[in-house]
Amino acid sequence: MLSPDVSQARPQCRNFHLHRLALSPQDQTEEILQGLQAPQKRLPPKLFYDTRGSRLFDTITRLPEYYLTRTECELLHNHLPQLQALIGTTGTLLEPGSGSSDKARLLLDGKHLAAYVPIEISTEYFIDTALELAQSYPGLQIHALCGDFMQLSALPDNLPPPPRTVFFPGSTIGNFEPALAVQLLRRFRSWAGPGGGLLIGVDTRKDTGVLHRAYNDREGVTAAFNLNMLSHVNRLTGANFQLERFTHKAFYNGQVGRIEMHLQSLCAQSVRVAGHTIQFRAGETIHTENSYKYEPARFTALAQSAGFRPLHCWLDSRGYFSLHYFVTDQ
Repeated sequence: MLSPDVSQARPQCRNFHLHRLALSPQDQTEEILQGLQAPQKRLPPKLFYDTRGSRLFDTITRLPEYYLTRTECELLHNHLPQLQALIGTTGTLLEPGSGSSDKARLLLDGKHLAAYVPIEISTEYFIDTALELAQSYPGLQIHALCGDFMQLSALPDNLPPPPRTVFFPGSTIGNFEPALAVQLLRRFRSWAGPGGGLLIGVDTRKDTGVLHRAYNDREGVTAAFNLNMLSHVNRLTGANFQLERFTHKAFYNGQVGRIEMHLQSLCAQSVRVAGHTIQFRAGETIHTENSYKYEPARFTALAQSAGFRPLHCWLDSRGYFSLHYFVTDQ
């Protein structure tokens, strides 16, 4: 059921179900402080996605340099009948970190699914998107979960039962260190249940110039997206980050096969965060994101170690991106 504030502001849909998951501001603040007090300062990528950050990311996906979304959508279009048949065997599509749900819409067309379960941390932006989906697909049950899927070890009991297909596009799995990626894939396996599936997009290793341009676009949208994280931290913790004192930095680390995004301090400065003073040296960085790139065989091995069995792998003509479908055994 919608909470009263939401129901008064938005139209009702019988096929729309809102689940607000507990998210402790204290836990968030502790996580932020722990990261900023580490030898290599860091902030978790989930902090990108307040309302403005979510909209900026939607813009990034349409930039000419950002090949990932275009290439993945091409793969989804090219194999759509087969993908719809595969996820139709489970009846439910579950998408952690769903954002605008644009890619999911491709899979939702037709009458092969009974339910769609998006999970997103950016509440107001997310609710509007999920409600619009419910209006666009009146025959589909939409269960919108507002919360951090990284803190969600078990799903609410009142969701459609397994089997489910977990949809994790955009190479978001690359944000996690390989060992953490395996842990997350194991969680996805439990959510899919016996007879379930995993449809996942994975960026591949390629020319470093292509990778550099994708994360350093000429319009500066990715830079604004990265810097917006500090605005989000200011609101969450009462911090006094001054965005003009930091700059966006993104580069490919070939030794470990990942893009790294950082926010670099332009000067020596002190920042107050939740009553604590954080000192920055000139040139010191906050590590905000990794994006690991995997060859298909390497990623398949990673998923197998989490208990999935490979069924299909599709690559675009340039080998820029891979789309995998894994299954869980009955």
